Amino acid sequence: QTASDESRIWLIGFSPTRASWRVGEQVARGMERPYETVDLTYARSDAALDAPQRDGRDHVLVVCAPVYGGHVAPAALERMAALRGGGARAVALVTYGNRAFDGALAELADFLTEHGCRVVAAGAFVGEHSYSTPRFPVAAGGLTPLIWGGPAVGARVAALPPDAPVLRPDSLADTDATRGMAAFRAHIKQLMDAGATVPPAPVTDAAVCTHCGMCAGLCPTQAIEAGREEITCAERCLRCCACVKACPQGARAYVTPFSEALAAGFSLPRAPRVWV
Repeated sequence: QTASDESRIWLIGFSPTRASWRVGEQVARGMERPYETVDLTYARSDAALDAPQRDGRDHVLVVCAPVYGGHVAPAALERMAALRGGGARAVALVTYGNRAFDGALAELADFLTEHGCRVVAAGAFVGEHSYSTPRFPVAAGGLTPLIWGGPAVGARVAALPPDAPVLRPDSLADTDATRGMAAFRAHIKQLMDAGATVPPAPVTDAAVCTHCGMCAGLCPTQAIEAGREEITCAERCLRCCACVKACPQGARAYVTPFSEALAAGFSLPRAPRVWV
């Protein structure tokens, strides 16, 4: 989607399983104006990330990314390194798998501030956890129905004046981050003591794989080679599990004790948190 020259809205994001991107799209659409997209999931786009610097204070950047292990996905920050906000207003959005977003939202707000943005709104939304499986579902089925509050968030952002007050990153903490963590860690220890292991990457059942190439096309770090889909380069793998969830044959799997522990301790969906 490409906006006209007078557009002042950008949607920028990194989203292997598309949950974060869906959040960003809902917020951007809620502003009811054309917007440009910079999808960094499969490649960097330094030229596009420099564009908001021109007449920056008139712009709004909607920036979305997933949370991995309580932090913004490192690959997201790496691919946003060339961002030049030029004083643009920014909306920081993270999507997490129902355990906690910890300090990730504050981390993204800090990053945007350091890159010339003024963070005036933020949100943390629940999406299906990367490690969710049919046997051990964790926020299964995608984003909670409450995500559709995204357009309302966008409308509120659109109504903010150019000199809207900036959010303090330390105000964006996950105040519920410690819930259930003691039981979660005890469950993980029990499983590991019983011999469970954490694989470095998803595995493929070669007898089921049809070499359709879908997983190779979806991998954000090129950890899978078309024609050799049964092999995953562990050094490149983010364990985002986009390949697992999208495989039409169900040939790929990521079996980790974290799935069972997460499903046991964090099955009740959390409501989105929004700061505007």
